[in-house]
Formats: sequence, structure tokens, C-alpha cells
Amino acid sequence: VQLQASGGGLVQAGGSLRLSCAASGFTFSNTVMGWFRQTPGKEREFVGGISRRAYSTNYADSVKGRFTVSRDDAKNTVYLQMHSLKADDTAVYYCASAPVGTFSIPITTRGYDYWGQGTQVTVSS
Repeated sequence: VQLQASGGGLVQAGGSLRLSCAASGFTFSNTVMGWFRQTPGKEREFVGGISRRAYSTNYADSVKGRFTVSRDDAKNTVYLQMHSLKADDTAVYYCASAPVGTFSIPITTRGYDYWGQGTQVTVSS
């Protein structure tokens, strides 16, 4: 299993950014995918997730209405579209895949078994 996150960078407050996570080594379309973020000294926190075949999505309250998780099963890729970015969104962002058979979208790190390497998002105020 391999997850490769990309798309991070430096953006001004109010701007937008789209992260991508390319997956390989498993049946992507049957796998729940999640996005988390982490800042130094803090625990990794749930940002958003998407169910198998995009039946449903779930978001942290802090990003609802600003972030959107989507997936392209033909490309084995999950995306995190971020709008109206704030300085508080600055973090390393990670994509993760849930174990085979997971149906609901886990909101804790324990619900995922494989992780990408992370991509830095920095929002300047």
C-alpha cells in the first residue's frame, strides 16, 4: 500500500489550495479515505473523509463549508479542496486509508491503517 500526498504550499489567507493523494496497492474504490492534519506539539486531527464510492462525506466542524473531500476512483486519487483558508489551517496534511471492510468514516487516527507522508500547508495572514 502506498499513499502519496501532494499539492501543499504557501497561500495567503482567504486563498484556496487543492491537495491530492494518489493511492496504489489496494482496491481504492472499496476503501474509506480520510484527511488529517497536524501541527507541532498537537495530536493529529481529523479534517474530512469520504466513504467508499463517495456515498458520503464527513468533516470536522472547523472546516465545514470551506473544505471538500472528493475522490476519483478511476485515478485512485482522493482530493481535499480547501477554500477561504485561515492561518489556523496551517499544518502538515496527511491522507489515510481505512482497513478493508470499514463502512463508516472514522474520525480518529485509530480508524486508519495506512498513511501518506504528509504535505505542508502554510497560510500567511
